[in-house]
Amino acid sequence: MRIIRDYQFVDAADRGASVAIGNFDGVHLGHQSVIDLARAAAPDAPLGVMTFEPHPRAYFALDAPPFRLMSPAARATRLEKLGVSCLYELPFTADLAALTPQEFARNVVSEGLGLRHVVVGADFCFGRKRAGTARDLVNFGAKLGFGVTVAPLLAHSAATVSSTAIREALSEARPRDAAAMLGHWHRIEGPVIGGEQRGRKLGYPTANMSIDGLHPPAFGVYAVLVDVLEGPHQGSYHGVASMGVRPMFGVNTPNLETFVFDFSGDLYGTPLSVALVEHLRGEETFDSLEALITQMDADSAKARSILAAL
Repeated sequence: MRIIRDYQFVDAADRGASVAIGNFDGVHLGHQSVIDLARAAAPDAPLGVMTFEPHPRAYFALDAPPFRLMSPAARATRLEKLGVSCLYELPFTADLAALTPQEFARNVVSEGLGLRHVVVGADFCFGRKRAGTARDLVNFGAKLGFGVTVAPLLAHSAATVSSTAIREALSEARPRDAAAMLGHWHRIEGPVIGGEQRGRKLGYPTANMSIDGLHPPAFGVYAVLVDVLEGPHQGSYHGVASMGVRPMFGVNTPNLETFVFDFSGDLYGTPLSVALVEHLRGEETFDSLEALITQMDADSAKARSILAAL
């Protein structure tokens, strides 16, 4: 997959694509349906996705709490798995934000990227002050020579599939409900960072990962699936992980600490992908280290049983 970040300088091979437009945070089932429509609209054209970095919500609200479900790198990996060949990851700058809807359609979609067809959700808004609607884009496309498909919003059970609904499920310790809307497990991805090696002394060495910038799922202990993405230990494993601030030890910065079952080796600096499968319990403090270890033994046994049934 090629990643294009400047709509004003585009190779001929990256023009003429059929593209789904949106933020694609989480790459959930609704996003996947939009990508499928882009694929079907022009099967002989390159399949693309146009998104923005940073997320426009972060651009306009710098002090907003972390809300993203995945990093840009994790999003790109997921899109590539769906068969996307061109990712137009456009920098969301003051100049881009200032474009009127008509200027966006002409300068970016038509002349800049030379797109053949675009697909957007029914709630899509674009241009300065989000003044443009999906219907406006249809009208601009008719004048500028690109096709437009407006995708209906996708529902799961009684709720509309959305990044907001997925964040809510994760905040309420319902990772399986989040996965049902995502179409895949919710994953935390990134390199293993150095820790205090406290787990090693307890007999539970953990791989620590930052969740900085991401929406924090409910704190507590989870049964997890672990993919080691590179290096001599590359492969898939089961494990148990603690998400949170470790209140027993007075730590205030939340992160993810994963104990990988039946594993021996050094993972420092290695990129991992950790899927949250089931929330086992909330964060707790214990009267002694012995009580903590007893609970960790119970957590591991429960996680093994849950994961063995997948």
